[in-house]
Amino acid sequence: MDMAGLRKFPPMASASRILDIADYAGRRGEYALLWVALPGQPEESAGVLLLDPQNNKLYVKLRRDWGQFAADEDEEVLSRLESDLQGKAVEMGGKKALDDLEQAVSFTLRLAGRETVMVRDFPSSLNQLYRQHIHARVLPFETHLPVYALEVAAGPFLSNPAEIAAEDWIEAPEELKLGPDMFVGRINGHSMEPKIPDGSWCVFRRGVTGSRRGRLVLVRNSELADENRYTVKRYSSDKIITQDGFQHTRIRLQSLNPEYPSWDLDPDEDKYQIVAEFVAVLP
Repeated sequence: MDMAGLRKFPPMASASRILDIADYAGRRGEYALLWVALPGQPEESAGVLLLDPQNNKLYVKLRRDWGQFAADEDEEVLSRLESDLQGKAVEMGGKKALDDLEQAVSFTLRLAGRETVMVRDFPSSLNQLYRQHIHARVLPFETHLPVYALEVAAGPFLSNPAEIAAEDWIEAPEELKLGPDMFVGRINGHSMEPKIPDGSWCVFRRGVTGSRRGRLVLVRNSELADENRYTVKRYSSDKIITQDGFQHTRIRLQSLNPEYPSWDLDPDEDKYQIVAEFVAVLP
């Protein structure tokens, strides 16, 4: 037997390695859609409930535009429904909470039959299922933010059309306080990882006020023909005190990923504009 030839075959995968592969492939989850039928109104899809059977945990995401179709007294009850369901799931376990809700049929609330889904990350899958099945009304800068047709780079500057218009609206997390100076753009590149993964949809706020030092900012290079070029970097600067106030001696755009370069900007040049401040990565 040619023993040297045997070395061409890879070693058998260890048990831990097999588990890693299984985790990457995902595990089974169960989800159901919640529907609401109010008096005199057509039935509305209300939200998603996603069960992690292995950990007996229930994930809940409901819409927030109740006031658009519910009377005041109904809106007050419905606005508390998500937190009530989450509380019951913690108290009695996800499986029991979902079972009880399926049995508690009423004229107002209805839970559709469960569907099986393979899940790698339950919070992310919950958001994906919500976007797929729930069509909440757009409340500009209350529940939704505009999405710009803007390829924002977390690395090299990328070219974009000079005219940037909102092409869609996306629902923002409930805990995020929204304002008319905020928008959503997509990050391409790896230089700001792990904080901003490649391909992320991110929230930005226009009009950066106060000190920019240490902040993540969206920067535009305006001296590239008729194109706008953008990058996201951590802003760092050194200053000296002069008779007129403060003067920059160094401005640096820093990558968070050490495998990607950072660079200095000439403080006397005005071709770089700080367009906006990074706020958050959307789930």
